[in-house]
Amino acid sequence: MTTEAKKILVGVAWPYANGEKHIGQIAGAYLPPDIFARYQRMIGNHVLMVSGSDTHGTPVTLKAEAEGTTAAAVVDKYHELFVDGCLKLGLTFDLYTHTDTQNHWDVTQRMFLRHWETGYIYKDVQQQWYDPQARRFLADRYIEGTCPYCGYGEARGDQCDNCGRIYDALELKNPRSKITGNTALEVRETEHFFLDMGKMNEPLLEWMRTGKEHWRPNVLNFTRGQLELRELRGRPITRDIDWGIDIPLPGYPDKRIYVWYDAVIGYLSAAIEWAAISDAPEAWREWWDAQVNPAARIYNFIGKDNIPFHTIIWPGMLIGYNAGERIFNLPYDVPANEYLRLGGDKFSTSRGRVIGFNSVLREFQPEAWRYVLTAIAPESADTDFTWQEFMDRVNNELVANWGNLVNRVLGFAYKRYEGRIPTPGEPDAADQALLEEIRAGFTSAGELYEAVKLKAALQEARRLSQRVNQYLNDKAPWQVIKNDPTAAATSLYVALQAIDWLKIIWAPILPFSSQALHEMLGYDRPLFGRQYTQRVEDARGSHLVLRYDHSDACGRWEASTLPPGQAMREPVALFHKLDDATLEARIAALG
Repeated sequence: MTTEAKKILVGVAWPYANGEKHIGQIAGAYLPPDIFARYQRMIGNHVLMVSGSDTHGTPVTLKAEAEGTTAAAVVDKYHELFVDGCLKLGLTFDLYTHTDTQNHWDVTQRMFLRHWETGYIYKDVQQQWYDPQARRFLADRYIEGTCPYCGYGEARGDQCDNCGRIYDALELKNPRSKITGNTALEVRETEHFFLDMGKMNEPLLEWMRTGKEHWRPNVLNFTRGQLELRELRGRPITRDIDWGIDIPLPGYPDKRIYVWYDAVIGYLSAAIEWAAISDAPEAWREWWDAQVNPAARIYNFIGKDNIPFHTIIWPGMLIGYNAGERIFNLPYDVPANEYLRLGGDKFSTSRGRVIGFNSVLREFQPEAWRYVLTAIAPESADTDFTWQEFMDRVNNELVANWGNLVNRVLGFAYKRYEGRIPTPGEPDAADQALLEEIRAGFTSAGELYEAVKLKAALQEARRLSQRVNQYLNDKAPWQVIKNDPTAAATSLYVALQAIDWLKIIWAPILPFSSQALHEMLGYDRPLFGRQYTQRVEDARGSHLVLRYDHSDACGRWEASTLPPGQAMREPVALFHKLDDATLEARIAALG
């Protein structure tokens, strides 16, 4: 347990509201922060986990055009779909909102004006691709081509999905319009506002040189490599579009602030919105205000395609806002994951290459997905998802190891001890050794959760579960009970105590089954808090938010004593085993 509670802000990548999210995104950016946040709350820290749907990206307007509807209608549809998936998977956002809110507009415009005042925003004339067939300028995601750095043939107009580099759209080779497919594009001049990233280069390098030992090597090396090139230059933050946040200066009715500038501000604006709707309007400062709490830790959980936006652009924006003062805290860590791939290729919502988030939750237990996506998490390298591995890990690890341990011990104890936790005799050396080893798991697994090494934390929990299985095989209480009831009761109690502790160690990854096990062991108070949705009214209308109330949770990261004689509840199987026929039927149901 921590001796002094810390303020931990868990900022989660903002997904475009343009379609059903896929399991690659969940594995890379949305499940890891929930596991981390649950652990941090259990050790007693004050967590604020925030995110929301990115409503202003061109993927949203492209989807609206494809569906023959408005961008606002697309946002409503897919924002609510993602909220529903978060509820079902158990993602405990203190606030999940979206960017087309009055609060977000206000915060973004204030940051724009601050950057304008401090000289980090300037005006300039820019050359930009123009599609004469569509009779419009092409914002970044309305254009594709060949990456100027790695040669990837389907690079987007602002960033390559393959190598992660960011660039100006004019640097693309073989550009083509995503609206018309036209390759005969023209370069025309248009006036825009630019973020002076060149001015940020040296302050960012200085920031990156110290206190980053805990960063993942891929994130640290990429960021330092980019900054040491000293190639940062002004980057336009406005576009000739009609969907987005208004420029807060007179004379620009046909231009809008572009998505890559406004979306990252969501980590700040969501915290401010959370405070406002929690009737504590200044509470956000405990995480963000460097004068109020300079020790607060801000984590940004993202996929590797978002590394430059979160280690260069967003910290640079904060440095520009601070302008030599200590106003806002900068990120403490950016634990970016690599890609979870499908058949060797990247998942892509816009290209229809998905295994849908909401769809799979209708066909399989959420705990199966939480387990498997953590077990194969692409923390240090790209990994591939296959349905065969999904079934094998569910059956041979989740069910065979942890699930069967719980089922056989609780089932036997409930049946033979009249539904109560057995009262033990004097423990022997083997009993004490097991309990000491499982108790030590609070340290060994806890250090891994703390370091955001979630795959390793799962492996440690699985190892400890297997140790209890081995202990039971040696003790065999179902046989010993015939001749030595006291010894049988003791080994069963020891196993149940170990399971009670393992319930906590597994809980950040497997919250639903840990809660079910908690109840079967006879406890009444919930391990975790309550997820719920809420409608928020503002000057831009009504929007749905997802929230989390942790106040009633009793889950603590500690080895508490399981009370002998405590009344149990009738055990049920925690997990469902899969067979080939079941798996094939459910895959078919996914379409």
